[in-house]
Amino acid sequence: MRIALAQLNPVVGDISGNLARVEQTLEQVRKESPDLVVLPELFLVGYPPRDLLEHKWFIDRAEKALNEVKAISCKYPETGILLGTVLRTGNKIGKGLYNAAMLIQNGQEVLRQPKTLLPTYDVFDEMRYFDPAPELKILEFKGEKIGVGVCEDAWNGPEMAGHGLYDTDPIAVMVRAGASLIINVSASPFSAGKEKLRYRLIRGHARRHRLPFVFVNQVGANDELVFDGRSMVLSPSGDPVLVMDSFCEQVSVVDTKASGKPDGYYPQAQLETVYQALVLGVRDYVRKCGFKKVVLGLSGGIDSAVACCIAVAALGKGNVLGVTMPSEYSSKGSVDDSWQLAQNLGIRFERLPISSIYQAYLGTLKKQFTGREMDVTEENIQARVRGNILMAISNKFGYLVLSAGNKSELAVGYCTLYGDMSGGLSVLADVPKTMVYNLARYINRERELIPQAIIEKPPSAELKPDQKDQDTLPPYDILDKILACYVEEGQSSDKIVRAGFDRETVNWVIRAVNRNEYKRRQAAPGLKVTSKAFGMGRRLPIAARYRTD
Repeated sequence: MRIALAQLNPVVGDISGNLARVEQTLEQVRKESPDLVVLPELFLVGYPPRDLLEHKWFIDRAEKALNEVKAISCKYPETGILLGTVLRTGNKIGKGLYNAAMLIQNGQEVLRQPKTLLPTYDVFDEMRYFDPAPELKILEFKGEKIGVGVCEDAWNGPEMAGHGLYDTDPIAVMVRAGASLIINVSASPFSAGKEKLRYRLIRGHARRHRLPFVFVNQVGANDELVFDGRSMVLSPSGDPVLVMDSFCEQVSVVDTKASGKPDGYYPQAQLETVYQALVLGVRDYVRKCGFKKVVLGLSGGIDSAVACCIAVAALGKGNVLGVTMPSEYSSKGSVDDSWQLAQNLGIRFERLPISSIYQAYLGTLKKQFTGREMDVTEENIQARVRGNILMAISNKFGYLVLSAGNKSELAVGYCTLYGDMSGGLSVLADVPKTMVYNLARYINRERELIPQAIIEKPPSAELKPDQKDQDTLPPYDILDKILACYVEEGQSSDKIVRAGFDRETVNWVIRAVNRNEYKRRQAAPGLKVTSKAFGMGRRLPIAARYRTD
């Protein structure tokens, strides 16, 4: 069977725009006469639609669009269209909706296959909206017996040993029912290292059942989630017939009878995928939210430098404004380094000193603060002045403010609410500090964009004389390892200590993470690139007392 894999980037809620992409794709592949065109999970409405699914008008529009797909299909009578959409179940009990794959040909519905496995872990909450499939069907189409699964339906093979969540393996069920070809339509989000697991899982299904496997994944970014694509077709031996590129739209026609190549799959370097995910995440977030330009503060530090380089790669140098806002505690080197970064990138650069505004704050508060030593209060005032300046520029010129704080700082609260946390998108919120340094070196792999002085200088907020991050925090290489154990792996304090870390340090880190949940709840959305990000995939109470030993 000749199948066109359409690895596309839908916009959540833009049903008419997504419908237009269906027709464009059909026209694009018309000359190659595919038997079937396959598009990703919930393509018509975009993934994830979240609580849009709770509105009747939204479901009505999705159904209307599906009828338009049927009308469009009459122009291509020999080609089937398999795509993901939302369907009403017609049942009085349950959620009343299916996350379904629909196959349409020549104006007719040929197959509707709801999703069987509905994930409710990490960023997924599909039991909130959908009912599971009542059955799995096999469709005889163009000489094949096709079994269709939706995303999670493929995530329950032996490769998930120790992590299995379900007592049903939909792929095995479809094979036992006589399937000769498996197709999975997917919206599988990116995280570092997930590409290898996903390939191993799909390859396992193909080899175990000795059937060709077609996997079509969404690409693009919606809010915090980035989708890397990497759609593929594997032969019955598990060898790649086709592996699509990551982080870009692509449409390719392939014959499922073709032989695969044993060496046809090479995983990308993990750091490269994180960089590409961040670039795509910024580009899609800015454009899908209706912005064209961004502004961010340039402190002379590595976080803002890396965030600025990612913004330029995503949007172009003409759409990025860098602002340095020195105070009396800012070193000349930090201002000069910010200027040099801007020159290297070719972006517009503004210098807006904050000393007079800061002193005005202190003058206003002088009576209230009389008799009290300077402390973090005065440091935070400076950060909030800078945040207000960036937001003023945003309001006046319609720029989106990018926040540059990293995951390590956000984890332990080494950041200021309404200050450096201000913004519409937090670029590095899921990037540990040690990875920020690695990204800086990756960005400089061909030529020096980030001045070496920025990479080499000890990190500092420069909010008081001779301040260094390490005056307050454990060394970042230790901090990040403890955070990985606690935040990403969910380990107890005792287990982390047994791994060789100092108990006092571990306890300090865990207390800091727990007591700063209120800050993270108010943070800008952050792009997810690790297995466990702060935000929608990590839901902890704020007003709570609990032990972690």
